[in-house]
Parts: sequence; structure tokens; C-alpha cells
Amino acid sequence: MAQDFDVHPNQIKHWRDQLLEGATGVFGDGPKAELEPVIDVKTLHAKLGELTLENDFLSGALSKAGLLPSARK
Repeated sequence: MAQDFDVHPNQIKHWRDQLLEGATGVFGDGPKAELEPVIDVKTLHAKLGELTLENDFLSGALSKAGLLPSARK
């Protein structure tokens, strides 16, 4: 098989081992993984606000120090 597809035999063994480890999950008998991760929107909004505030503060400090042009886009 390795010669037929010009692949190293160790790679085929690695793929086989991966299949044997995860085959039950692929074909439905194993535990099902969540399709979408649970997202905490409030935490994300808080983090976004925190980073925006930090960015504005640092931008102002750099502008005052003359290291950042005041006209940003």
C-alpha cells in the first residue's frame, strides 16, 4: 500500500492507529462531541470592552509621546 501511493510505511501505520483510536466516534457508537462550543456572550463583551479601553488608553499615551500619529484609521 505504501508503494502504491508513494507514502512512507510509518505514515500509513500512524493513520491506521488514528483510525483505530477514533473509529467509534466517527461511526457513532462513541460519545458524541458538542457541535458548537458553549459561548458566554457576557464574558466576551466584557473582554471586548476591557481591550477597547486598554487600546484607547495606550493609543492616547503613544500619541502624547509622539510615537503614534494622531490621525488613525
